[in-house]
Amino acid sequence: MKLAPGLAVRSSPIDGQGCFATIFFRKGHKIAEYTGERIARREVARRARGRRKLRICAINSYWSLDGSVGGNGTHYINHSCAPNSYMKITYSHILFMALGDIHPGEEITLDYVSTLHSNDKRCYCNAPSCRGTINKL
Repeated sequence: MKLAPGLAVRSSPIDGQGCFATIFFRKGHKIAEYTGERIARREVARRARGRRKLRICAINSYWSLDGSVGGNGTHYINHSCAPNSYMKITYSHILFMALGDIHPGEEITLDYVSTLHSNDKRCYCNAPSCRGTINKL
C-alpha cells in the first residue's frame, strides 16, 4: 500500500491500527484525500454485511469508496469524539482537513458521526467528551 504523503500507519491506542502524522499539518489545511475502490450502494450493502470493521466512506447517496481496496492509509483514520480533522467532500473527492494544528507523531482522528455500523458500536477514544458510541445518536 502506498501511503499518502505525511502519513504513517501503526498501532493505535484507540483501536487496532491508526493513521499518524509524520509532518506538520496546519489548521484548515488538507491532510490527504481518501482513496479506494469506487463502489455503488448495492455493493456497499453487500460488503458491509458481517464485517466487524468497515473501511467504506460515502461520496454521495449512490457512490462510496472502499479504502480497503486501493486505499492510501487514510482508511486507518480512527473515530474520536474529540477529533483533530474533518471530512470535506468536493467534486466527488473526499478530503481530510485539519481542525487544528497537527504535529508529527499525533494520531489523526475524525468524528464518524454516522456509519454503516450499528448504533450500539462502542467508542474507545477515551476523550473527556466521549459519547460512548461511534454513531452520533
